[in-house]
Amino acid sequence: MIFKDIAFEKNALYEHIIDDLLEQKYSVIDTFFNHQEVALLQNSLQQVYENDKFKKAAIGNRTNEEIDKTIRGDFIYWIDEQKRSPAEDMFFTKVNNLIDYLNRTCFLGILQKEFHYAVYPTGTFYKRHLDTFQNDDRRKLSIVCYLNDEDWTVEDGGQLTIYMPYGESETAIDLLPKAGRMVIFESQELEHEVKPVNAPERWSITGWLKTR
Repeated sequence: MIFKDIAFEKNALYEHIIDDLLEQKYSVIDTFFNHQEVALLQNSLQQVYENDKFKKAAIGNRTNEEIDKTIRGDFIYWIDEQKRSPAEDMFFTKVNNLIDYLNRTCFLGILQKEFHYAVYPTGTFYKRHLDTFQNDDRRKLSIVCYLNDEDWTVEDGGQLTIYMPYGESETAIDLLPKAGRMVIFESQELEHEVKPVNAPERWSITGWLKTR
């Protein structure tokens, strides 16, 4: 649950994110990164990918991982904030500014974060799940930033589907992985999945804001 301190100098974009989280537990922002910033991050991801540094993604936490292609099929590369590229420096600067605002206005107590590049080749997916673990509930907010081409269509697949509970029923929200789009949602509340990818590759930066 997120609470808000109204006695604070406001940032319109951050306030929009907070209001969305309060009202519906997720927010979609298409202007968090501009075209130039998206291009920088695309190039950064591609350089890592071409250097063959990605590994097959697993399920479970980072100390107890298991690869299961029937559940998820993406490849990932964890980003080290202490060894970040110029593009990654820009990314973390913007994310850290958001974290600072959330902590000061909503008292979230975000103390840690973890992010990785993710590539979904054609035909891969990630079945419905929550972003928390039975033995580790530190993840508070999930963030996905999409780095695909701007002309990504429904036919290309790879939608992020968020399942919204309404009493005994639910609504599925399908979100296209458009270039520059950022989706942020409550990790412990909303189940979600990545639909099968029909395009050659689906690119993103995915991560979590974590409490103690």
